[in-house]
This record gives sequence, structure tokens and C-alpha cells, in this order.
Amino acid sequence: MSGMERQDLSDRRFDVLLERLDRIGDELAKMNRRLDHDEHFVRLTRELASLNESLQALAYAALGQQAPHIRRAKS
Repeated sequence: MSGMERQDLSDRRFDVLLERLDRIGDELAKMNRRLDHDEHFVRLTRELASLNESLQALAYAALGQQAPHIRRAKS
């Protein structure tokens, strides 16, 4: 094998390695976007739960009653 053939082989291996690293980087970026989305979803569900409790309290207040007291575990 001549020096030029070895150089071509090394260049091809390097290109393949770079291509694989690019794919890994793309997958990591997708995973990070999904995680960000999941964190926003969890925050949104907490806000909706809080809004629901507030609306229930308003409904009871409009009826002139006190809402039943329910102890909830802290999350």
C-alpha cells in the first residue's frame, strides 16, 4: 500500500467519523428539544392544576359556600 492509498484510507475514515459525530450531535439536539418540551409541559400542567383550584374556589365563593378543605401532598 502506497503512502497515497494510506492517506486516502485515513481521509475516508476521518470523514466517516465526522459523519457519525454529526449524527450523534443531531440526536443530542433532538433529545434536548424533547427535554425542554417535557419541562414546559410539566410546568404547564402545574399551572393548569393551580388554575383549576382557583376556579373551583371562585365557584364556591359565587355560591356563598366554602370549598371543602382537601390536604394535598406537596409535589
